[in-house]
Amino acid sequence: MAENTEQRPPRRRGLRIALFTLAGLVLVGAGLGGIAYWKLNGNIRSVDISGQLGTARPPASTGGAFNVLVLGSDSRSGANGSLAGGDTGDTARSDTAMVVHVNQAHTAASVVSIPRDTLVPRPACTAPDGTQVAAVRSAMFNSAYEVGGPACAVKTAEQLTGMRMDHFVEVDFTGFAALIDAIGGVDVTTTVAIDDKDSGLHLDPGTHHLGGAQALAFVRTRHGVGDGSDLGRIELQKEMVKAMLGQIGSLGLTSNPVAMWKLGDKLTSSLTTDSDLASVSSLVGMAQTVKKIGPDQLTMVTLPVAYAVSDPNRVVPKTPDAQQLWTALRTDQAVPQQVLQQQPANPAMASPSASGSAPGSAPGSAPGSASASVSVPATARASRPAVAGGGAE
Repeated sequence: MAENTEQRPPRRRGLRIALFTLAGLVLVGAGLGGIAYWKLNGNIRSVDISGQLGTARPPASTGGAFNVLVLGSDSRSGANGSLAGGDTGDTARSDTAMVVHVNQAHTAASVVSIPRDTLVPRPACTAPDGTQVAAVRSAMFNSAYEVGGPACAVKTAEQLTGMRMDHFVEVDFTGFAALIDAIGGVDVTTTVAIDDKDSGLHLDPGTHHLGGAQALAFVRTRHGVGDGSDLGRIELQKEMVKAMLGQIGSLGLTSNPVAMWKLGDKLTSSLTTDSDLASVSSLVGMAQTVKKIGPDQLTMVTLPVAYAVSDPNRVVPKTPDAQQLWTALRTDQAVPQQVLQQQPANPAMASPSASGSAPGSAPGSAPGSASASVSVPATARASRPAVAGGGAE
């Protein structure tokens, strides 16, 4: 592009600054002493994915490309229960799942959201407590995390995609909300009213500044906007990614070590990663690897799905589009046009005349995401019974 760095608006610089924030933490930690650096490392929780899965996995990525499975957990343990509402006991599911593929040149990335209600074959797994979990022919994707923890979620994602998940990153409710508060909240715009008693989100049409709790409700809401589908909620999550990048880009972190430190403390405290990624130096290394990837080099799509014959409230990967998508990423190619052309639109940006159909241009999609003239399918209307005490499920 012709614009120079000084002319680049904050939103376009957001992702780069977010990545360089981690690099800056190393310098800040060095300035504050070894104890500070040790504290940031100590914030990060880790899971030995490789140790649990062994060698029966897709081959490791070669040529520089790599894949990351990013999960948002709906655990109500600890402070999560009071923040999110409801009670799932000791269980948790992957409320959000994204496969991030970074290309060999480290100049672009594709992000594929997997609807949590997608029915997939779930492989046999070993739960964190050592319990053996039998394979099943058809189960919701998010149930893998519930029955077998992060390693089972990774194994299920690898079986679905045919790609090795080189890294794993998880954020829970409280971690996400704390991160939003740490960056000073985010601005989101909706052209329709959102009134969701389950998530507790109530917004009039317009632009709103959301704190952590409201931002969490925004990415979890589905009953209060659009057709109530999980596919619509995924589009709201993409809108939140855009808002976060814009806000981070406006903070001036590179010239504010105190703000950088506070954000780094919240960021590292919010993460659970695979053991190979569980250090500030490893996170910084990844940040440096993808430093050329800005919002314009980020393609965000939802896995193509169709109604499940066995249950109209569930979806299955759509043939042949889903297979074409995974094949493209396995061979380090761009997301196929066929997939780009059938992406749902943001239900919060519906036009007044849409009458329940998604707008043609999906103006609320995240930077680099696809727009398409389609309606949001009324899929996954009830991914599971409403959680006791409310919540967005």
